[in-house]
Amino acid sequence: MANPQRDASHRKSWTDIQAYLLAAFCLVLGVTLGYLFRGSASPATANMQAAATTGNDAQGQSAQITPEQQKAMVEQAVAPLLATLKTNAEDFNTLVQVANVYYDGRQYPEAIKYYQLAVKSQPTNADLLTDLGTSLWYTGDADGAIAEFQTALKYRPDHPGTLFNLGVGRWQGKLDPKGAVEAWQELLRRNPNYPQKQEVEEYIARAQQHAKG
Repeated sequence: MANPQRDASHRKSWTDIQAYLLAAFCLVLGVTLGYLFRGSASPATANMQAAATTGNDAQGQSAQITPEQQKAMVEQAVAPLLATLKTNAEDFNTLVQVANVYYDGRQYPEAIKYYQLAVKSQPTNADLLTDLGTSLWYTGDADGAIAEFQTALKYRPDHPGTLFNLGVGRWQGKLDPKGAVEAWQELLRRNPNYPQKQEVEEYIARAQQHAKG
């Protein structure tokens, strides 16, 4: 079954060490987490990342990473960014980068904290709102996630990733397959050339079957 997805486009360039650490971390752990979109990540990018993390090598390495090692790698990657925030706590780009690193490292409570701070600066940014909602989803807060997706859609009603996520949230989080179908049909109506149209149509069919009981 599908999982909501997340945005990856609002990233500034990082230092070489940050890029290396996070690249290695993502390869080892496979941080795409299924099909749950970030706010502005393209489906093609998500598919490439998913494919890169499903090989035998990635799976074998993942089993060797402990939660403590995982957290340490994230903290090492995020440390220079947190240092920047000590001198300018409202630096929007840095807040987003910190949130992204924590998200990629599956440290969702921390990601939520920094996405919320970034959203204060840009409360109508649909990508950020979707990222915040996706992070909430992965902490088990389906209601909070859905609320953020709905807010994002007020500002970008055609946002494909948000509409996809809303459908997932309604079906998996609220056991509302009819609501999921509504969101996914709206996704295809507003985005007729959506790259994963066939996949969404399959989800619609499954949800409709579920609704029939």
